[in-house]
Amino acid sequence: MLTRLYNFFSSVKLAVILLALGLILVFWGTIAQVKLGLYLAQDEFFRSLFIYWKPEGSGLKIPIFPGGYLVGGLLLINLFTAHLRYYKSGFKRLGIAMIHLGVVMLLLGQFATDMLSVESHMSIREGESSNYSESSSRWELAIIDASDSKDDKVVAIPASLLLKGGELTHPELPFKLRAKTYHINSALSDSSEASGFEPVPAESAVGRQIWWRSLPKETRMNFRDIPSGIVELISPQGESRPLLVSGYLARPLSLTVGGRDLQLVLRPERYYKPYYLHLIDFRFDRYAGTEKAKNFSSRIRLERPDTGENRELTIRMNEPLRYDGKTFFQSSFDKETELSTVLQVVNNPGWLTPYFACVLVSVGMVWQFLVHLIGFAAKRKTA
Repeated sequence: MLTRLYNFFSSVKLAVILLALGLILVFWGTIAQVKLGLYLAQDEFFRSLFIYWKPEGSGLKIPIFPGGYLVGGLLLINLFTAHLRYYKSGFKRLGIAMIHLGVVMLLLGQFATDMLSVESHMSIREGESSNYSESSSRWELAIIDASDSKDDKVVAIPASLLLKGGELTHPELPFKLRAKTYHINSALSDSSEASGFEPVPAESAVGRQIWWRSLPKETRMNFRDIPSGIVELISPQGESRPLLVSGYLARPLSLTVGGRDLQLVLRPERYYKPYYLHLIDFRFDRYAGTEKAKNFSSRIRLERPDTGENRELTIRMNEPLRYDGKTFFQSSFDKETELSTVLQVVNNPGWLTPYFACVLVSVGMVWQFLVHLIGFAAKRKTA
C-alpha cells in the first residue's frame, strides 16, 4: 500500500496533471475576477483547497475543482517524492537538484506571502509627520484615555473579537465591554425614510438618532467594507450602556467613566513604527497641456529617535523606499488639494524568495546545459 502511494505521488503523470490543473485554475480565476472582483476571486480560487459550487437558495457548498492550495501542496509533495525516487547524486545531476529546489522555493515563497504579508497605507500632509500606517481591510475598536494631558493610553480591540461577540475585559479599562452586534459592511443614514434601514438602539457620536442596515461584503477593487456595530459598556455595578461604533463616524464618541475622559472610535487597524516620516514636499507632474499623470513623488525626511537617524529621501512611482523590512510605494494622493501623499506599506518577510528561486532555476538550467554540451563536445572530439 505504501509503495503504491509512493509511486503515485512521485509519478510524472501526476506532475503533468497538476500542471494542467494549475493552468486551468489560473485561466478560470482570472476570468472570474470580472464578476467576483480581485480579492474574492483570490480567496475562492487560489487561497483555498477546493472551488465550491453554491446552489442559489441553499447553504450547500459542493466542491467541483481543486483550489490553489491543494494543487500547490500536491505539486510540492510530487517534487519531493520524485526527487527522492529518481535523483542520483553526482556532478552531472547537480543542475536538476537546483531546478527542483528553485521550484520548491517559489511555491513555499508564495504560500509564505499569503500567510505573512501585510499591506497598509500611510497618509501624510505636507509639513506633517506620521509614525503609523492603516490597514485597508482590518478594523479595530480603539478606547482612548485622554485624562493625561501629555500622553494618551489606547486599548485597541481587533474587529475579529467584536464579530465573535461576548464580553471583553482589559486591565486598563474601568468597565467590561460586550459586543452585541457587528456588521462587516454597513450603511448609515440620518433619515427614517431611507428604504431598508432600521433605527439603531444605541447612543451615537453625532448626538441624534441614526438608522442603519447591513450590506454584503465588498469585493470590488476601488471599494472597501465600512463596518458598524453596537457595543455595551458594563460598569462594575452592572449598569449597561449601548453605544454605536462605526467606520463612518469620523468623530470619536466621548464619555466619562470613573472620572476618566474616554473616547471610543472604530478605525482601520494601525501599525505603529519606531520612526517618523515627515512629508517635506509632494509633487504631481503632468504631461504638458493635459491632466494625465506623468509622475508623482514625495520628498520625505526619515526621523528615528532611538538611533538618531535623520535623512531626506524621495519616493517615486517606480522607486520605492525599502526600510526596516518594509517597502513604501508611492501609491496615491489627495486629488482635491494635491498636498497629501498616500504611501502603500508592504511588509512581506518572503519578498526575496522569488528572486533567489529564479536565480537558482536559471543557474540549474545553465549548469545542465553546459554539462551536456561539454560531454557532447568531448565525445565528438574523441570520434
